Amino acid sequence: MHRAARIEDWLHDRREHSARRRGYQPTVIPYTGYGSTAWVRILCRVLLAKPEKPSKRQKRPRADGRDAGIRGWRSFTSVPVNDVTVTIEIGGQTHRVQADRGGVVDTVVLVSLPAGWHAAQLHTESSAVVEAPLFIVAPTIGYGIVSDVDDTVMVTTLPRPLLAAWNTFVLDEHARVPTPGMAVFLERLASNTPGAPVIYLSTGAWNVAPTLSRFLSRNLYPAGALLLTDWGPTHDRWFRSGSAHKRDNLRRLAEQFPNMRWILIGDDGQHDEAIYSDFQRDYPGSVAAVAIRQLSPSEAVLAGGRSRDAVLIEGGPEAPWVYGPDGSSLANQLAEHGLL
Repeated sequence: MHRAARIEDWLHDRREHSARRRGYQPTVIPYTGYGSTAWVRILCRVLLAKPEKPSKRQKRPRADGRDAGIRGWRSFTSVPVNDVTVTIEIGGQTHRVQADRGGVVDTVVLVSLPAGWHAAQLHTESSAVVEAPLFIVAPTIGYGIVSDVDDTVMVTTLPRPLLAAWNTFVLDEHARVPTPGMAVFLERLASNTPGAPVIYLSTGAWNVAPTLSRFLSRNLYPAGALLLTDWGPTHDRWFRSGSAHKRDNLRRLAEQFPNMRWILIGDDGQHDEAIYSDFQRDYPGSVAAVAIRQLSPSEAVLAGGRSRDAVLIEGGPEAPWVYGPDGSSLANQLAEHGLL
């Protein structure tokens, strides 16, 4: 194991021991999963959390009626539980799986369920039962939607380190800005093919999943699964690769749904163009279209410039590539190709 990973494990063990001494209890944080009528992908994370006190005073609500803001840094002070057993109850079946080094469970369970929304019950030996939403895709669905998050559905200027730290650890989640027109664009795409899966694929950490879920819901984005990653060292390197995370999950989606064609949505501020181009080259029958949001000049400066990755495959009539500054422009162009 890489030295950085050993150091991280040692720190996790120390923090876990300290948290348990202070009475913290395991808590399962459920994430939205997806699947077919024969299997489901279950996603969750196990953390140590301070038991809630019934007499604890509630935060004072905002004057405009919204709930009190949640600072991003709080999501990163949680203590993951290593190698804990999580019990999954779904479709009358019970399965037990192990969480990984970061407390994350990402597993596929074989179960027969009808298409639509369902819920799996998750718990550890000493935690309360929670429900994880699951979207089951019917075998007749031919289209799906994969969307990047940062600078695609949410204006974050994430690539610039100082602003990324501010957005992640300090900024009130209500101050995050949705990208103009993107919520309507994605909702139109989802409504155009009822039952189509919506996947939000991001290089963000699982720590921010609850914040992102609330942001997407509050800004009326269609419900879907979040595929995030776990920050920090791996067994063989100092840091995880965000590009590899996206490539691996796209490949996994193509293999899980071999008859589905995906509409891929991203931006030109990072590596989405190259990632989607490589995916189209490797799985040409799995791409229906690629929609790239063009950053404004000021956004491009804050994002560290526009992507200079070469697109290896030109969009054709069967899988067009469209570019635009906002959701409205992208929607109009896909409508011209009969995809809206």
